[in-house]
Amino acid sequence: MTFFKKEIVRRYLFFLVGLFINSLGVSFITKADLGTSPISSIPYTLSLGFKPTLGMFTLYMSLVLIAIQLILLRKKFPKQYFCQIPVALLFSYFIDLTMELLSFMEPERYPVKMVFLLIGCCILGVGVFMEMVANVVMLPGESFVNAVSITFHTDFGKTKVAFDTSMTVVAAVLGLILYHGLAGVREGTIIAAILVGMIARQLKRRFGKIETIFYAKDTRQTMEAVKESCPFRDQPVVITIAREYGSCGRRIAKQLAEEMGFAFYDREIIRKAANTMELDEKIVADKEQKMTNSFLYDMVAQFYNFSEQKVELDQLYEAEQKAILDFAKKGNCVIVGRCADHICRNMENAYHVFLYADNETKVSEIARREHMTREQALVHMETINQQRFKHYRYYTGQIMGLAKNYNLCVDTGLNGPEATVNIIKEAVNSFEHSREKERTEKEKTA
Repeated sequence: MTFFKKEIVRRYLFFLVGLFINSLGVSFITKADLGTSPISSIPYTLSLGFKPTLGMFTLYMSLVLIAIQLILLRKKFPKQYFCQIPVALLFSYFIDLTMELLSFMEPERYPVKMVFLLIGCCILGVGVFMEMVANVVMLPGESFVNAVSITFHTDFGKTKVAFDTSMTVVAAVLGLILYHGLAGVREGTIIAAILVGMIARQLKRRFGKIETIFYAKDTRQTMEAVKESCPFRDQPVVITIAREYGSCGRRIAKQLAEEMGFAFYDREIIRKAANTMELDEKIVADKEQKMTNSFLYDMVAQFYNFSEQKVELDQLYEAEQKAILDFAKKGNCVIVGRCADHICRNMENAYHVFLYADNETKVSEIARREHMTREQALVHMETINQQRFKHYRYYTGQIMGLAKNYNLCVDTGLNGPEATVNIIKEAVNSFEHSREKERTEKEKTA
């Protein structure tokens, strides 16, 4: 069996496990009796008063959504989208199976119901995460939103919000007509709509490595072969400079690059990212490395989980990541900020530096450079550094400035810019020498 076929088999197996967990989450939320998820609200409302099961009504709705996709996309309907039909059949079966398995769950007290609801959201979030990682088939709900987005050139996230809202409203109206009350839609519907996608997105950020660990053994072997074909001495030396705002990081990095004869990349990363995103450089500069509230950001970003479209901050991070990796391959260079230490963490010839300083030094530098009062400079420094630290934490899962993430940490307030440049130069030269010695010893023993 070829590598491609093996990977497809692994992906589908992972997807099927995720599909079952997804159905278990739906059933758990439903059994909590506080409403169900928006996509399941119409089938659940109908199942309360008619003979077909929740799973069967889910299947009927899925087939309707697939039919509408065919009408919308016509000749543009990809053949692989027909895989939604067997997936819908299996999903409906799993829902009925898990509803039967959870038949013993009949919570009466509200706190118990809420606990079951939250557990269900977590389970469903895991299932959605596994489907995102597998990346083989979209469920009919997400695929329908994608079809609408493509046909009418709408934003996927906004279309997803409109779809979930309309499903909830229709379910509420059906409940009022059939049962004279909100039978299938309650506070649990809103909670599930907010939490499930956020949980899946958090898992994707925290455990996204499973994508390479799970089915990329052959890919890793290929990467090792490429490394071996490129001797250490032929690999570019990449120095990444992370810094606190006001610690003279850019000035030090530029001087370091000049003295070592290395390329220097700072604004160039913005320029390249702006070209990739087809945006003005000023817009990119204003938005980059700025994370104000990760919780609110995830609330919005979750609606793009199954879309090729991404929220702007994610697009910007990916564009800058690509720019940094492209620059790092070109030759010896110094790269400033933008999570470069994390992005280049697997490069054998990368040397990571973190620059910091006391508040007095930083405030004085910012006040001088930006023509601010000391009070203004202090507020500005705290705001920028807070945004940078949150941005770094959000996209890397690490703490910016934590010593273990760097080869060298230097207090620029204590040492000054000139001495800091010399310290870094000596450290990098020592690093290169030790790695070259290590390589030579390996060649002798080979």
